[in-house]
Amino acid sequence: MVNLLTGPKGTGKTQQMIEQANQQAKSCNGNVVFIKKTHRDTASVAFDIRTICMDDFPAIENIDEYIGFLYGMYSSNHDIECVFIDGILKHADISLSNMPEFIERLKKISKECDIEFYVSISANKEDLSGIDQTGCQYLN
Repeated sequence: MVNLLTGPKGTGKTQQMIEQANQQAKSCNGNVVFIKKTHRDTASVAFDIRTICMDDFPAIENIDEYIGFLYGMYSSNHDIECVFIDGILKHADISLSNMPEFIERLKKISKECDIEFYVSISANKEDLSGIDQTGCQYLN
């Protein structure tokens, strides 16, 4: 399942993602990963959540590399149950125009690896009309 949290920039999506990640860390049996662009605002993420800052991986520049990064992360830890990706439009070359492709690939990983994804997108639902809703859920 791919869960989408949408809304304009500055509407509190990051804080919602952190709160949901902290809740998942308490309730799930596997590991929780929180991916964000920078090291800012990570202090309130629970200690037992693996936080990854994409600024530490500048060589990841496109969707293929980003998806490869996710597969690599899973291959080194099969206990990953939830992955939170905050502010996806700030990562690699991911944009609204290639968001449908990215979401489809996340759905494939979710199904293959039994990982639940949570993705925050700084856009309105209407801007994401090209996304196939099957296997997706909007959190707001």
